[in-house]
Amino acid sequence: MDLSEARKFLAAHHNAVLATRKRDGGLQMSPVTVGVDDSGRAIVSSRETAYKSRNLRRDPRASLCVFADSFHGSVWIQISGPAEIVSLPEAMEPLVDFQRRVKGGHPDWDEYRRTMERQGRVIIRVAIESVGPDRRG
Repeated sequence: MDLSEARKFLAAHHNAVLATRKRDGGLQMSPVTVGVDDSGRAIVSSRETAYKSRNLRRDPRASLCVFADSFHGSVWIQISGPAEIVSLPEAMEPLVDFQRRVKGGHPDWDEYRRTMERQGRVIIRVAIESVGPDRRG
């Protein structure tokens, strides 16, 4: 699988598990909703105080296992790369973009923005450096 195929997959499939590194080096995994932005990065909305956000600020290595709604079978990919976290207020428009791409919109954008502020949301961007699987086995 190449990067272009992975980005197309991310545009169509939004269920994933994000793996980050805990302080002791072990893995912390979180079920997330994922999309892809115009720059081809995987994007995830989170809270500033979430373990995944704190872990990525300390160690930016991230991996995502992204799968189709059916979950079972061979319809999944793994992507890995460095992550960056964008906090509010800079995160607001990327969060709006995430909502449009992944959820299809919102009935009240002013309410959405207030909710993002109240929840202390961030946008996590993962630069896709590697993808797989390259073969089944």
